[in-house]
Amino acid sequence: MEESFCFRSLSKVGYFYNNISIYHSKSFPMKLQALAIFLLVFVASTHASISPEVYWKVKLPNTQIPKVIKDFLPQSDNVVPELKQDNTKEKVYYGLSGYIAISWHHAVNSEYERIALKKMKIPSANRAANKNVIKQVTEGSSFETDHNVDDGPLKQYFLLEKDLEKGKVINFPSLLNKNEAPFLPRQFVESIPFSMEKFSEILNHFSIDSKSKDAQTIKKTIELCEEPEVKHKEKKTCATSLESMVDFGLSVFGTNNILAITSKVKGETQNSQQYTIEQVQQIADGDNMVCHKLNYAYALHYCHFGGSTKTFMVSMIGVDGTKVKAVSVCHKDTSFWNPKSLPFIVLKVKPGTTPICHFLQDDQIVFVPI
Repeated sequence: MEESFCFRSLSKVGYFYNNISIYHSKSFPMKLQALAIFLLVFVASTHASISPEVYWKVKLPNTQIPKVIKDFLPQSDNVVPELKQDNTKEKVYYGLSGYIAISWHHAVNSEYERIALKKMKIPSANRAANKNVIKQVTEGSSFETDHNVDDGPLKQYFLLEKDLEKGKVINFPSLLNKNEAPFLPRQFVESIPFSMEKFSEILNHFSIDSKSKDAQTIKKTIELCEEPEVKHKEKKTCATSLESMVDFGLSVFGTNNILAITSKVKGETQNSQQYTIEQVQQIADGDNMVCHKLNYAYALHYCHFGGSTKTFMVSMIGVDGTKVKAVSVCHKDTSFWNPKSLPFIVLKVKPGTTPICHFLQDDQIVFVPI
């Protein structure tokens, strides 16, 4: 009776996992307990048809799956979520932040100027001054400048570790991103091309016009994913599925004792506003992995280890009553960042001289060993 119950459950691994406590009862033989657990792990490790949520639970048993992932998961490997319909104008899912969080790779140019000045909704009266700062730095001028960006919107995204203290009032953009791209099942998404060599095939697969905004976005996203790592300083991947995200984290951390955290927002509008810091809690000091959701035709995450960091959970309240628990990552080693990238411009510091911090929007996930 007990054996037949065990193997009926194993035929539906998700059900088996959710009811695994049964197998720890005294009435269930120890050998069958061990066999049941072994078979569950074996099924997960061989990428059999189990749901991504169960895959997470098996591979990362010590942390809950974040809501920003769970809400966009397929139910199983055999069920493909509905993407944007053929009659819709846009086939790509867009967030609100651009790629500012990973802007340290690049010198500021017209693209990053557009992201920083337009996406962050900087008033036109302030744009000229901030463009002048960008121009001076990109043309090789000194980091010291007479232009005052101390309170400007460009500085809002980046801050110094000393700014993370109780009672501090900061101006900050929205922590909401609203990129609603769904995850695709691993077996399905791995059949879709993902490289610049296959760019035309990708556009054809999603019925995207090669002259459209979506096509340009697909191109920029793939180019970002194909940029080389900073040797000895960075490890990165673009995870096309939840399973590939989990596998990459496990391969780099070398342990499954991992915590996954995200920012949480209650009641926030999309406008920049003042926040008062109420509490700062250090979560980790050392390596972490951050996964940024990118603009693409399905859920795609730029996951990277970028040197030694400190990770904080910062509780804040906005002037409009918005309550935020924001994840902040402080990069302790910025010596390998592009010296003409946005963080150094707005903070007026040089690479490798001081930790640089930034908050993460609510659809970006931080993984830390515990």
